[in-house]
Amino acid sequence: MASNYYTVPGGHPPQSDLLTGRAVFTTAYAVIPKGVMQDIVTSVFPFWDATRGWVLARPLSGFAETFSQYIMEVLPGGGSDRPESDPGAEGALFVTQGNLVLTIEGQDHALRVGSFAFLPPSTRWTLRNRADGPAQFHWIRKFYEEVDGLARPEPLVTHESEAPTSSMPGTNDGWRTTRFLDPADLRYDMHVNIVTFEPGNSIPFAETHIMEHGLYVLEGKGVYRLNQDWVEVEAGDFMWLRAFCPQACYAGGPGPFRYLLYKDVNRHAPLPRR
Repeated sequence: MASNYYTVPGGHPPQSDLLTGRAVFTTAYAVIPKGVMQDIVTSVFPFWDATRGWVLARPLSGFAETFSQYIMEVLPGGGSDRPESDPGAEGALFVTQGNLVLTIEGQDHALRVGSFAFLPPSTRWTLRNRADGPAQFHWIRKFYEEVDGLARPEPLVTHESEAPTSSMPGTNDGWRTTRFLDPADLRYDMHVNIVTFEPGNSIPFAETHIMEHGLYVLEGKGVYRLNQDWVEVEAGDFMWLRAFCPQACYAGGPGPFRYLLYKDVNRHAPLPRR
């Protein structure tokens, strides 16, 4: 259930803790475990009040190339009336804690845990926490790739309970995907999904493909094959996978293994100009 989604507690470890951890950064993948998301690594952003964020991915040589992803924490009364400063950036929001009010072109939308919003570039939107407790949400940002003859998609606000879910063939519903954006709509140049594995189910081959991934584990635990390594991950961990990085996984138990998945889609690979 959505109420079980992991949220970042912040804080700071005591001097008695060992520094050995599970963080891994390679040229093919990275693992940012939940234990490193402490107060000391937070960022603040222009025009956001009573808000801080953990930056999980950003465009960088040898790291994420197509997107950035944040976990944003908004305290009561906080938020922004000017959240996005780049007119070419599109955004996707997914709420994991609390309640927020998203205003798009003057219309209010109440967001709760499990709510999703897609915001095309140059959309006028604001976000406020008018509740009594803190709220957390994921914010995925990408520069929108225009295609001549394709209009930009419209803003979208929905909830995971309303989004279509499909099961992979032959898995008896043990591997399924909830898709917030229509995969047949070529106006979108990114997708954001929730992937669910029941305990014992797996990706039974090493996927190798052009899409870059950001994966945030919402619930449960599993073992992920990344390139040549097997890595244990659990709720609160983030993974970045470079394009063509071989990937597979097994779901542990006792409950479902679920993650929020970003990927870039529906565009030709850019070619160098000579």
